[in-house]
Amino acid sequence: MASATGGRDLRSGDTWTASQRAKNDLLWALAALGIAAGRRLPLGTLRLLGRGLGAVAHALAGSARRTALENVALVLPALDVHARRALVRRCFATLGEILGETIAALGSAGGPPPLALTPEATAVLDLARSEGRGVIFASAHLGPWERVAASLCAAGVPLVTLARESYDPRFSRIYERLRGAGGVRVIWRGTPGATARIVRTLRSGEVLGLPMDLRARVASVGAPFLGHEALTAVGPARIALRAQAPVVVGTVAPGEGGALVVSATRIPANDLLADPAGARELTARINDELSRRILALPHAWVWMHPRWAAPTGV
Repeated sequence: MASATGGRDLRSGDTWTASQRAKNDLLWALAALGIAAGRRLPLGTLRLLGRGLGAVAHALAGSARRTALENVALVLPALDVHARRALVRRCFATLGEILGETIAALGSAGGPPPLALTPEATAVLDLARSEGRGVIFASAHLGPWERVAASLCAAGVPLVTLARESYDPRFSRIYERLRGAGGVRVIWRGTPGATARIVRTLRSGEVLGLPMDLRARVASVGAPFLGHEALTAVGPARIALRAQAPVVVGTVAPGEGGALVVSATRIPANDLLADPAGARELTARINDELSRRILALPHAWVWMHPRWAAPTGV
């Protein structure tokens, strides 16, 4: 996430300007107030309020709404304009509902229960872990992604996530509380020793979770994503090939009766070398599986993210 003002970034060693600090302090105060109030409300109420907040955001956030409509038109050109608008409205409402669930998870009563892992997902992860080289778990911001991580831990999967710190350290501490409550450990990408922790995670046979669906200011390669070339982080593929760690893609997926479950698919990589060509091909294979999953639940993905724009400050 970029700095809220688009200006100086603490993660790069900068300091905030006075106006930047004032704006970020206001955003933090509003967020903290919302979390404090929301923690006292039942889950169902928070979900409804979240959907309402998503509808308000859809109405007021013109730039984000236009980006979402442009992305939907690019990826799903067969949809007419009315269907595109309906999908984007539903997307905002769905993400608002997920926000409500997230606030509930910070409360004393906790959030929604863990999602069930499909038998196939359990088998895929068990087999990958049995090889003893750790597992690269590539995922996406699809549906309740924080709940996916907590659900894996609840099922006994030793998950460690790799993430970038928030533009505001106060939000990073909120993320740590949220993930820690679900048993999820975090490696912050910009902290000293992050690389060593990644190596230790894999050598100890644990699962390293990395979201790969959004653009980021990291080493990237062009690879098809949702049918269109997009710069994609190549680090996960490089790590997997160098460590000879199996790669598993996992996200929520529609289960029986419409309920969400966690599913997982192993990505073949035994035919690839640990070189630039191999890393690019593995990245493309991961993108292909993530794209398939997003298209199965299009209303639950972050269409307002400028995915096909040049990466800047994220």
